Amino acid sequence: MGGTLLRITAWTAASVIAFVLYIPPTAGAQSLPAAPRARIINLTPRAGFFDEPSIAVDPAHPKRVVAAYQVPAHAAYSRDSGRAWKRARGVADPNYRMSGDVSVTFGRNGFAFLCYIAFDQLGTANYWAHNATRNGIFVRRSPDGGITWQAPVQVIAHPTAPHIPFEDKPYIVADNTHSPFAGNLYIGWTHFTLTDSEIYFSRSTDDGAEWSKPIRISVHQGLPRDDNGAVEGFDGTVGAHGTLYVVWTDGEHIVFTLSKDGGKTFEPARDIIATAPPYFHVFDVSRANGFPQIGIGPSKEGPARLYVTWSDYRNGDVDVFCSNSNNGGETWAPAVRVNNDALHNGDDQFFQWLAVDPVTGAANVIFYDRRGDPANRWTRVVLARSTNGGKSFVNYAWNRRAFDAHGDFIGDYTGLAAYDNRVYGAWTEEGAGRDAAAADSNGGSAPPSVPAFFPRRRTTVRAGVADFSKH
Repeated sequence: MGGTLLRITAWTAASVIAFVLYIPPTAGAQSLPAAPRARIINLTPRAGFFDEPSIAVDPAHPKRVVAAYQVPAHAAYSRDSGRAWKRARGVADPNYRMSGDVSVTFGRNGFAFLCYIAFDQLGTANYWAHNATRNGIFVRRSPDGGITWQAPVQVIAHPTAPHIPFEDKPYIVADNTHSPFAGNLYIGWTHFTLTDSEIYFSRSTDDGAEWSKPIRISVHQGLPRDDNGAVEGFDGTVGAHGTLYVVWTDGEHIVFTLSKDGGKTFEPARDIIATAPPYFHVFDVSRANGFPQIGIGPSKEGPARLYVTWSDYRNGDVDVFCSNSNNGGETWAPAVRVNNDALHNGDDQFFQWLAVDPVTGAANVIFYDRRGDPANRWTRVVLARSTNGGKSFVNYAWNRRAFDAHGDFIGDYTGLAAYDNRVYGAWTEEGAGRDAAAADSNGGSAPPSVPAFFPRRRTTVRAGVADFSKH
C-alpha cells in the first residue's frame, strides 16, 4: 500500500455532501488562469486519515461519476456530472481490518468497479512482505453507478503464514471499446516477496464475477522494498481494437508492454523512457513518487496517439513530463514539460495523473504545484490541458486555497477522468478550511492501531470539475 496507513471508520447513511466551493475567475496559483467553470467539493466530512483517491466517469451515462478513497475503502457518487455527491454505504471490506489502495472504473455495461487491497496489519515499514499478515486484492461491483456495492470478489489472497507475499498498489482498467474483448476488466499490481518485487496481472471476462490466475508480466525483478528500486506503478489503457497498453516504473526507466489478445499474453516488457528514480523527496511531504500513467486518444484516422506522463527531478526541482507515440508504442517522442513555470526555479510539481478525453482527444493532467512560493512549501492543484497532441500544455489553477502538508502522508497518487470536455479530478489536501479545525476525534494523531512509523494526518479528499465545453 505504498506506506499508506488505513484507519477503520464506519460511515452512516449516504448523506448528501453539501459543502461546495465555487472558484472565482481571479483565484488560483500565481499567474495562472482559473480552470473554466470550476467546482470543488469535499468528499470527506472532516479532516482525518483520508488520501489516495481515484475517480471515473461512465461513458454510457456521462452524468454518472464515481470517486473512491481510503481509509478504509470509501466511495462517493454523483448523478449530475459532479454537481452534488453522496457517500455510499458499507464499502470497506467487512472481512479485513484495513482496506485501501483504491481504484475505480466503469465497465461497458454501466457497472462501476472498485478495486482495493485488504489486510489485517502491516509488517515492517516499506518492507511489506516482512511479517506480512493475510492480505489480498478484491473487487466490488456496483450495478447502479456507485450507490450500492456487491460483495467482494477475490482476485488474489494469502492467509497469514510465514513468508507470505504482500500484494500492493493494484489498478483496474476496463475495455469500453467495441473490440472482441469489449467488457474485459484488467488489474495489474506489485507482488512483494522477501527477496524481490514483480508486476502481476489478472483479467476478468465476465464483469468481474471471476478473475484469472495471476501471471507475471514484468521481465525484470525489482527490489523488495517500497521506498525505491521496486517495480511499481502499474497503469493501463485500451485502444479501439482492444489492444491493452500498460506501463510501470523499473529503476530509472518507464517500462511498456502490450497485449493483443485480451490480456491472455503480453509482449516482452521493455524500457521506453529514461527517468530519475521513481521515489524522491518533496519538502514537507512524508513521501512522493513519479509513477507513470498511460492514456490513448480516439482513433478517427490512422493510429491513435498514446500518451505517458510521469514526474522526476532531472531539472533539479521536480517537474511533470509527457511523451507520446503515434505508432502503438514502438517509438516515443522527446519528453515535453507539462508545468509551464520557469525552468530550474526550485518549485516542485508532483503527483500527476493523466486522463485522455475519449471524445475530444484532449490530454489532461492534474498535479500538485508550488510555483510562486520561494519556500517551496505551499501547494495548489493545477490542471494542465493539451489539445495539440501533447506538443504543449496550458496550465489552469483548479483550487484557490493553497495548503501546507505539514509533513503528512498525502498519498501515492491523485485521480483524474475526462469525458466530452468535462474533466473530473480527485486529490488530497491537508485540512480544508473549517475542516482543518475539526480533525478527527484523536486530535489528528493516529489511532492506537496505527504503527508509529506513519505520520499523523489531518487530510481531506476533494473532487473538482472543470468544464471546457464552451472554452
